[in-house]
Amino acid sequence: MTSRPPLVLTVAGSDSGGGAGIQADLKTMLALGVHGMSVLTAVTAQNSRGVQGVWELPVEAVRAQYRAVADDIGVQAVKTGMLASAALVETVADLLGDTAAPVVVDPVGVSKHGDSLLAESALDSVRAKLLPRATVATPNLDEVTQLTGVHVVHESDMRVAAEAVLSYGPRWVLIKGGHLPTGQEAVDLLTDGSEEHWLRAPRHDNRHTHGTGCTLASAVASGLAKGLPVPEAVREAKAYVTGAIGAGFALGAGIGPVDHGWRFRD
Repeated sequence: MTSRPPLVLTVAGSDSGGGAGIQADLKTMLALGVHGMSVLTAVTAQNSRGVQGVWELPVEAVRAQYRAVADDIGVQAVKTGMLASAALVETVADLLGDTAAPVVVDPVGVSKHGDSLLAESALDSVRAKLLPRATVATPNLDEVTQLTGVHVVHESDMRVAAEAVLSYGPRWVLIKGGHLPTGQEAVDLLTDGSEEHWLRAPRHDNRHTHGTGCTLASAVASGLAKGLPVPEAVREAKAYVTGAIGAGFALGAGIGPVDHGWRFRD
């Protein structure tokens, strides 16, 4: 009998195009050698051109999925993604409070195409209930502004952004600087308020980047489930997603996805 792989649970929405959301999470987890499980929070009609529709699942359905997995199988890390409403945010935060495992919170606010995936009324719940549960929070620059009002224009602003997010209670924050005009490098900042890790990687000239945020957060959760310290889990996740971006491919008429299986291609 083979040994059981580490167990990671994603709590997120579905992307019918397969590039982001639950689908990206499970592909990432498989690629990184962990067993992925899922709690579906919403169904989206989505393709390479954008989000055409969103349907939230009832709170009772989200709670039942989570308890079914956690109570029987158990989890060694949890990743949260799209939680569209205050009710869903608060329900998931309560569930996380009963789970003794590291939590990666990707505070999904908008899609790659600019479509809103988080109600304005849910922001207070994210700040007050969800972020304090996070071992690592992974906001991009738009989500930093949405949550804190801080606008990151220069690399030096990332420290201010990190301090603002940490004030809401996560143990670590990873400020993703991929949208900064920093030339040939994509720069992220990981900090817990006392130590800093600046993560730099080559910037790929590839527009097919759908699913990068989901993929990175799931990769971090996979590393934590394997027992890696936060800095090492984030560093390995950054390397994985950088390769996935470089191998991103065209799909449909719009923005294609990153390639979650890039390490397995010839």
